[in-house]
Formats: sequence, C-alpha cells, structure tokens
Amino acid sequence: MAHPAVLARLVEEYETVSQLRAGGRQEALRQRLEDVVYTLCVSTGTRDVDAALASARERMGAAPRTGACGTEAAA
Repeated sequence: MAHPAVLARLVEEYETVSQLRAGGRQEALRQRLEDVVYTLCVSTGTRDVDAALASARERMGAAPRTGACGTEAAA
C-alpha cells in the first residue's frame, strides 16, 4: 500500500476534483477524476472508489504523525 502522505494527497485531490466536477461537465475534470480514482484503487488494492477512500483514510489514520525533522510529534 502507498505511503500515508501519498494517500492523503490523492484523497485531497479526489475531493477537490469531485467538488469542481459537480459544477459542470468539463471533460478535463472528468478525465482527472477517473485518473485519481484509478490511482487510489491501485494504491489501496481495491476495486471501487468507496473502498479505496475508506482504505486510504484508515491507513492515513494509522500512520504516526511526524514533526519537522521526521521525529514523532506529540498527539
């Protein structure tokens, strides 16, 4: 499975593009959304976007938080 930071970026991009896409029928946004969904699914070993998002969020939540120098940050 992908690193939690990569998953966080993909989830954020999915949410952003989904919101932008809801406002219109722009082909570039539709294609970008398909690409992000595909990458999320491959990165999480799932076959649909809902499972991919759930898996990514679970992995992101389980990752230790790091501070400025890569040290574990206080929660």
